[in-house]
Amino acid sequence: MDRRLYRSDTNKMLSGVCGGIGEYFNIDPTLIRLAWVILSVPTALFGGLIAYIIAAIIIPNR
Repeated sequence: MDRRLYRSDTNKMLSGVCGGIGEYFNIDPTLIRLAWVILSVPTALFGGLIAYIIAAIIIPNR
């Protein structure tokens, strides 16, 4: 089984990164978004924002 990570076209808020990760791991994308925010708070949101932008550039659309 060849699974690939893509940005979501249907489950997106900004660019579909968290939706795509949720689809890949077969979990609710809201939990991914919540975890992303919680893990970004200690870095004053700057590290999480940079990581999201990089993921949006690197992860392809379906």
